[in-house]
Amino acid sequence: MQKIFVTGAAGFIGSSLADRLLADGKSVVGWDNFSTGQRPFVAEALKHPRYRLIEGDNLDLPALTKAMAGSDFVFHLAANADVRFGTDHPGKDLEQNTVATYHVLEAMRANGIKRIGFSSTGSVYGESQVIPTPEEAPFPVQTSLYGASKVAGEGLIQAYCEGFGCEGYIFRFVSILGERYTHGHVFDFYRQLREHPDHLRVLGDGTQRKSYLYIQDCLAAMLHVTRLGLAAKSPHRVGVFNLGAPEYCQVKDSIGWIGEALGLQPRLEFSGGQRGWIGDNPFIFLETKKIQATGWQAQLTIREGILRTLRWLQANPWVFDSRH
Repeated sequence: MQKIFVTGAAGFIGSSLADRLLADGKSVVGWDNFSTGQRPFVAEALKHPRYRLIEGDNLDLPALTKAMAGSDFVFHLAANADVRFGTDHPGKDLEQNTVATYHVLEAMRANGIKRIGFSSTGSVYGESQVIPTPEEAPFPVQTSLYGASKVAGEGLIQAYCEGFGCEGYIFRFVSILGERYTHGHVFDFYRQLREHPDHLRVLGDGTQRKSYLYIQDCLAAMLHVTRLGLAAKSPHRVGVFNLGAPEYCQVKDSIGWIGEALGLQPRLEFSGGQRGWIGDNPFIFLETKKIQATGWQAQLTIREGILRTLRWLQANPWVFDSRH
């Protein structure tokens, strides 16, 4: 039986992945410092005999190395994902994303673990001139500290795969939607509309074009690729895969779907400009031919993912009190 180590195990994607791995018959060790993770997200997993949760920080290398002992595969999902406010605390991305990834790799090396799956981001492409953006697109100037820190993490993983014979799976996500979603535009819009249903403040001009992916489609892609062992067959033992829906929408489209579902027609107040914040890419659409060629396809449309996310937020209002 495989023993999988998951960093960020109490987060949106990490907790969902742990549940999926347990359902697939794996043994899971969850690792989280609960800086943004949510205890309710691991409540069901904690009842499972093949799940163990260890509270710890990726910056504590000795503790991380000890916790990882005996694992066969590492899914490294823990990160500071706060793109919007990255310039308020530039050291956070370096420490929690880049240094933390180095520590995960060192803990793997100390324990003789050779396989890693890494949650990177479509933000590494900056404001790409190639749309839809393939994995081989040239890297432009980085526009966010988050994206820059993830590029560095990718580079470390690639170098460890080359230098120490590891097998690396790098997943460049668009924004992920679905159950346990706790930050992003659907969260922000619904929180606002709960407080004032008559008007909605929107960053930028609402014409930003974005792609999204439903959480279960994301997990299915990650597990499908790692089960096939595609990185081991790739040059330098690294596989890079874009993960996203084969479509995009405008922010205004999403507002329309949310408003329709809630029976609201709020007055829209735009902050103006193509970008809502520093590092906000006005057009994100990743080419996913590579992952689709392996046999994976997204099952939900962006609209369906947004509406499922909204329904989950409606059913779990506690998340608005837990996120400050």
